[in-house]
Amino acid sequence: MFKPTKAFGGFSVNNLQEAKAFYENVLGLQVQESEMGTLDIAAPGANHFMIYEKPNHTPATYTVLNFLVPDIEAAVADLKSKGTKFESYDFPGLKTDADNISRGEGPVVAWFTDPAGNILSVIQES
Repeated sequence: MFKPTKAFGGFSVNNLQEAKAFYENVLGLQVQESEMGTLDIAAPGANHFMIYEKPNHTPATYTVLNFLVPDIEAAVADLKSKGTKFESYDFPGLKTDADNISRGEGPVVAWFTDPAGNILSVIQES
């Protein structure tokens, strides 16, 4: 019978050391290198995810990780001050403002990429 005790997500990057520096120094998360040559990231809320290096890595075209924040303007400003590049969108139903924040339908959210091009987001807690 299938009875998992825990689950976690994972995604690839093209350079494990660049990813380690970004997730540790820019995002301020706890990062540990595993014996298998992957990164184990401790995220808020007792969550974990794994990052692994893949030689033919292609960045995800969807959001792989979301961070809930109490103040999205402060979070975006802080990440930008650390060199994080935010995405801009202008599609029907999805438009970001001058601060790269989408305030339209759905949650207030801003998307950015890690050094490998994977899409991450910050979402305003409601």
